[in-house]
Amino acid sequence: MSKKKKDAGQNANGEKRILTAEDFMSKEEMKARKKAIKARNRRVRAKRAGRHARSRAGNIAIFVLLLAFAAFFMLPFVFTLMQAFKPAEELFRYPPRLIPRNPTIDNFIVLGQLTNSLWVPLSRYITNSVMVSVTGTLLHVIVASMGAFVLAKYKFPGSKTFFTIIVYSLLFTGSVTAMPSFIVMNKLNLINTPLAIIIPAIGGSFGLFLMKQFMEQIHPSIIESATIDGAGTFKIFTRIVMPSVKPAWLTLIIFTFQGLWNNSGGTYIYDEAWKMLPTVLSQITASGIARSGAAAAASVIMIIPPLLVFILTQSNVIETMAYSGIKE
Repeated sequence: MSKKKKDAGQNANGEKRILTAEDFMSKEEMKARKKAIKARNRRVRAKRAGRHARSRAGNIAIFVLLLAFAAFFMLPFVFTLMQAFKPAEELFRYPPRLIPRNPTIDNFIVLGQLTNSLWVPLSRYITNSVMVSVTGTLLHVIVASMGAFVLAKYKFPGSKTFFTIIVYSLLFTGSVTAMPSFIVMNKLNLINTPLAIIIPAIGGSFGLFLMKQFMEQIHPSIIESATIDGAGTFKIFTRIVMPSVKPAWLTLIIFTFQGLWNNSGGTYIYDEAWKMLPTVLSQITASGIARSGAAAAASVIMIIPPLLVFILTQSNVIETMAYSGIKE
């Protein structure tokens, strides 16, 4: 081996190193190689820049599309809100205007005057609705979560049949089950009490189905590891399973609270002291077009609580809508 090649096989410290193709190239070949590498890097950078440019354009298009959808779905809420602040002459204007020219709070004042003439104070109706909505929602989430945990993570005789019955029960609407529910509540002597609304809400099949579908995504290895570490069933349920399915029970809270808040309870409750707020507001505003403004104000009042619940929970739902776990 020549001295040049022998030197090329050593580094600055005299240690041996592996010879590369560059050690056998002339200066002209080295310059051509570096030039080709620079040209290739420029092409790669240009290609990436074009891809990023397309990606930004796509993001803008998607943002505009989502903004249009959001405006479309917000239109009914905005229209209802604007109706409550329109004077009587603008309520029946054709074609209707979205933004009132002369906004006023007279509709809310009229609604307050109508509620002052009731035999029972308005605060009692609000208390009834809040009590039923909050109690029914909390109990339904707890019972549905516990039942779903058993169905999702424990196998027992008849578990599949039981879940099949739950799935088929989703096909029946409230109007179909109204008569059987009334008969059961009457046999239990719960008519004219808030329990006639709360108990059927606790046993709703939708929450059980939703929670089970989410809990099945939790990998069995996570529960097995907790069991090996000495965690009991209740601790696994409260410390591992429920935090992992946070999107499910937050979503369930939204739907359950909305359903109970809008429940008039007219099928089960006839005592004026136990009536719900939707029943009273519908009675007040059921006097024809003369009370259309008060009806619009009542609609806004009924929208506010479910909207607040959604605002308080939607950020957590969006943040935790991705599943996480381990793979074997």
